[in-house]
Amino acid sequence: MSVILINPFEVAEGKEDEALAFWERAADFMRKQPGFISTRLHRAIVPWARFHLINIAEWANTEDFEAAISSEEFKKLTEPYMDVFPHYPGLYEVVRT
Repeated sequence: MSVILINPFEVAEGKEDEALAFWERAADFMRKQPGFISTRLHRAIVPWARFHLINIAEWANTEDFEAAISSEEFKKLTEPYMDVFPHYPGLYEVVRT
């Protein structure tokens, strides 16, 4: 059974273009990883939303996702942005539809 990554991002006003460029680089890397299925980036349309961007991705399994984020290439790609765009990833399974 596949797993769902839900990863909300805090984006400071005026930083959306930089956040989108960061997401594109990370998504390009992830698309090449074993077990990656799909990703979609969502943007808040109301000003009171806590998270401006939310990434929803599907992976074949937890192990493939964890291998991808544990790689040195991914760490090098994302570490400079950890404080710039705080994000809160979690893996989930569908329990109802």
